[in-house]
Amino acid sequence: MTTRPFIGITMGDPVGIGPEIIIRALADESLYALCRPLVIGDIDVLKRAAGIVGQNPLFHPVPDPAAGKYVRGTIAVINPCGPFSGPVEWGRPTPETGRFMEAYITTAVDLAVSGKIAAMVTAPINKEALKMGGSPYTGHTELIAERVGCKRYAMMLAGDRLRVVLVTIHMALTRVPAALTPEKIQTVLEITAESLRSRFGIVSPSIAVAGLNPHAGEGGLFGDEEARLIAPAVDKARQTTGATITDPLPPDTVFVAAAAGRYDAVVCMYHDQGLIPLKLLHFEDGVNTTLGLPIIRTSVDHGTAYDIAGTGKAGCASLIAAVRMAVHQATRSAAGTERP
Repeated sequence: MTTRPFIGITMGDPVGIGPEIIIRALADESLYALCRPLVIGDIDVLKRAAGIVGQNPLFHPVPDPAAGKYVRGTIAVINPCGPFSGPVEWGRPTPETGRFMEAYITTAVDLAVSGKIAAMVTAPINKEALKMGGSPYTGHTELIAERVGCKRYAMMLAGDRLRVVLVTIHMALTRVPAALTPEKIQTVLEITAESLRSRFGIVSPSIAVAGLNPHAGEGGLFGDEEARLIAPAVDKARQTTGATITDPLPPDTVFVAAAAGRYDAVVCMYHDQGLIPLKLLHFEDGVNTTLGLPIIRTSVDHGTAYDIAGTGKAGCASLIAAVRMAVHQATRSAAGTERP
């Protein structure tokens, strides 16, 4: 990729911390050396956020990504919604903020599908606020996947030291064993291998698989899911991907080896199995990226933080990391894989 890619950044929930972390992040000149960041959101809200964090950028409303200037101190903004009809108060979502929030996302998706931006980065949204706006979706991932017609995707959370991919995501722990199937596990392993090659430039990925039970079942003493569900999926995924994939490993030690660089990613059976070690290492700068989509999407790894929205206390490390990862994936996807 010979020119800086266009990266669309959605403003997220207008009454959350999204606007202020965007202003903070775009004060970092290094991002402009990497990409051309375009915000999809509301200029008036962004101006209020700029005042809160002590910044004074120029805001440039644009009809199209190509119309932006993309220099530090000037923020290009596309607003697909027009002005808010009522007051926008920090930490107080309304049906209108919910509708606008969804429109920012769908606009970014459409820009990515059309090739006008190389990737999209999403600031945080609130699921209840999304529902208030009349959306049928439970979050970003489902909304984006349906918009692009994709049924085969997986969630990766990543930092410099650790990448984790989840087989099951938001569900009660008691439901996890029944939700695991060899087919589902195989699909996530395949998506992980494909994405490590195409999006991260790793030609020969090495993937660790965390067992479900303590000690990975201890030969069936603590459960049979490893032998009955996970191992068959691993065998098939090895054949279909050619990647190096481990047998189910004890969950209490696999992350130590992964963080030391032995594996390129760990496929985890449930949400907290992967998120606890990830956030221990990358609480400030973790990134959420959706694998398997025909477009590139990264996101901050935190919520709207209504309790501190509008106070100027929110940090932008995760957003900066998400933009950097989006650029990395876009560059790798354009250039092909490189690293053995």
